[in-house]
Amino acid sequence: MVQGNWTSVTVFVFLGFSHYPRIEVTVFVLCLLMYLITLLGNTILISITILDSHLHTPMYFFLSNLSFLDIWYTSSALTPMLANFVSGKNTISFSGCASQMYFSLAMGSTECVLLSMMAYDRYVAICNPLRYPIIMNRRVFVQIAGSSWVTGCLTALVETGPVIHLSLCGNSIINHFTCEILALLKMACGDTSMVQLIMLVISILLLPLPMLLICVSYASILSNILRISSMDGRSKAFSTCAAHLTVVVLFYGTALSMYLKPSSVNSQEIDKFMALIYAGLTPMLNPIIYSLRNKEVKMAVKKLLMRNPFSAILTSVLK
Repeated sequence: MVQGNWTSVTVFVFLGFSHYPRIEVTVFVLCLLMYLITLLGNTILISITILDSHLHTPMYFFLSNLSFLDIWYTSSALTPMLANFVSGKNTISFSGCASQMYFSLAMGSTECVLLSMMAYDRYVAICNPLRYPIIMNRRVFVQIAGSSWVTGCLTALVETGPVIHLSLCGNSIINHFTCEILALLKMACGDTSMVQLIMLVISILLLPLPMLLICVSYASILSNILRISSMDGRSKAFSTCAAHLTVVVLFYGTALSMYLKPSSVNSQEIDKFMALIYAGLTPMLNPIIYSLRNKEVKMAVKKLLMRNPFSAILTSVLK
């Protein structure tokens, strides 16, 4: 089989969901809806966090970072697929593929760290409220958010660099709808053990460890909730925690099943649908679960809508 370097390939071709012609249109419509809802929900959250001084707190600072990240994440993964479906080309250039792989890895890795830091923030706020302003001061929460971004961007660079220097087996067809690193490794010739080792180490650092921190934080929060005497207050707190954990399980669960499965398991078709969950569904759910159900956010949205002539109609929806 003819081998070639990544850089010698000018265009890659996505197989996408072409093996499933009956559901291609359905997948496109679902992805388009998820993308539009993600853009709307996250843009609203970022806007009200900036405009409403009452939301200038560590929690909403983290949430606005998560929203910005989710917009980039979904855009890098889904936008090319949607554009290719409309144009019918299903192609991407070498530079476009390398950029897409890097940004998807960077945003996904950053989210892994950021979600665990958000869980820690909630733990301190609920379990140690008196010391919360001291522990989570402005310098600390800015550093936490910044370190999440730096970690995600650097680990993505460490993963992307070796992959784009691998030799390809004379094949430019990617069995995915995006330049997913696992799909690209399937196209490589020669020894990929070093790349797989790098990915394994980074996956362990960014998936099980942050998820463990989240579980410990929420276990402590739930223990604290059980001390609430009001049944109504307790049920609301449980409902909020359950919603947060649902999103966490969806995001980390799909990522774990993809990146920490045995190398002998060939599940490329399943991986495509898994990718739709963590690249499309969870970014759509994040603003809804974490903030748009919150009374403070609803009030901030109502204030924002009061500035336009259609406020009466729009605010009635939020009641």
